Amino acid sequence: MSVTSRSLRIADSVADMAGLLRRPLRIEDLVGRAQRESGHWDFGDTGWIEPLRRLLAACSAPEADLSLIGHLATRWDVVRFLSNLLRFHAEEINRPEIRAQKIERPIFITGLPRSGTTFLHRLMMTDPDNRAPLVWETIFPWPSATGPDRRAARVARQLSMFEWLAPEFRALHPLDATSPQECSEITAHVFRSLRFDTNYHVPSYRRWLDADVRRHLPAYQFHRRFLSHLQYQDRTTRHWVLKCPEHVFALRAIRTVYPDARLIFVHRDPVKVLLSVAHLTEVLRRPFARSLDPKQIGRDESARWRAGAQRMMDIGDDAGLPEAVCHVHHMDLISDPVATVESVYNHFGMALPEEAASAIERYVVERPNGGYGPRNYAFEDHGLDEAVEREGFRPYMLRFGIAAEVTSGQARHGFVAPAKTSASTTQA
Repeated sequence: MSVTSRSLRIADSVADMAGLLRRPLRIEDLVGRAQRESGHWDFGDTGWIEPLRRLLAACSAPEADLSLIGHLATRWDVVRFLSNLLRFHAEEINRPEIRAQKIERPIFITGLPRSGTTFLHRLMMTDPDNRAPLVWETIFPWPSATGPDRRAARVARQLSMFEWLAPEFRALHPLDATSPQECSEITAHVFRSLRFDTNYHVPSYRRWLDADVRRHLPAYQFHRRFLSHLQYQDRTTRHWVLKCPEHVFALRAIRTVYPDARLIFVHRDPVKVLLSVAHLTEVLRRPFARSLDPKQIGRDESARWRAGAQRMMDIGDDAGLPEAVCHVHHMDLISDPVATVESVYNHFGMALPEEAASAIERYVVERPNGGYGPRNYAFEDHGLDEAVEREGFRPYMLRFGIAAEVTSGQARHGFVAPAKTSASTTQA
């Protein structure tokens, strides 16, 4: 056990003896703190109250088994989200033109987690005409009313602290304050996000969110509102490119809020993906929980992403949007990134600028394997059977023509695709 782990165990024991870990997280306390810290008192819309109550109940229950760090992180997160909501409402009163911002033809990248969605997203960010919410912007979307703007530096320090708590995280998911961020951090502001299910074991909250697909609609209505605030401040935003695996569960909401949206599915061997996402979930949860069950994580992630794969099969090429779904295969993406991104642009009637193609080539050279570290996963670590998982995901692989990758007993620095004469996206 590392020095960090031992220190956290001792802190948990002391906090437990003091009764701190049994103290419920009360919405009234967190709201009051957000109001005092932000200096604002009116939320305007209060549709976030019920999902927050559900989340806090799950976090306070034995199912979450939050550590001292988990309690502190939850309080900090909730107060930050509520403070941002208060600031949003205050800014909209003073600047009504914020809500009038037009978000036209945004591109949504989705697919199974760990399938290459992040890689594609970052490659598309080499085009200066594209825009994504950055990590620091999703945490602090408005600057302080006084003093210099140090938001990016603050977030960089916070990420360094998290890396101290979870040393494996950076190798599994390279991220810094200026990286493009997933949309789950945006929808978390109104407490309707699988981001919480990733960080905490909160099955009761997840069941509530999953029980009715209409519960995603308020999250994406806020998503558009959030982008409007960033776009108002930016004034140069041309085209939003957004990314999150969670989008596969909210396509109806996306279609309602963004009727002219463009959709990309990224496909990869789901069995290879499953091992990676189960391990990442374990790493993310470890600082926040007093106990973990890796095998339960494996079962949960298998069920979750079989459902996600089924959603993509149900959609196929037609998501009810003006343009057909664009399908990208991970093997194409890593073997010829420029050609693959160019084919995405062509699919939507766009042209990849020469400077962006050159920037993609530089990005790949400067970040071998996308910045990810070596990985060595075993099915038994998460209570999974490769043959069972392979059979369960077989319909998805057949539907989209996905090639199997080596999984068992391999320590690798990322998958290397076989040599090929050309590479492009594959339309299902």
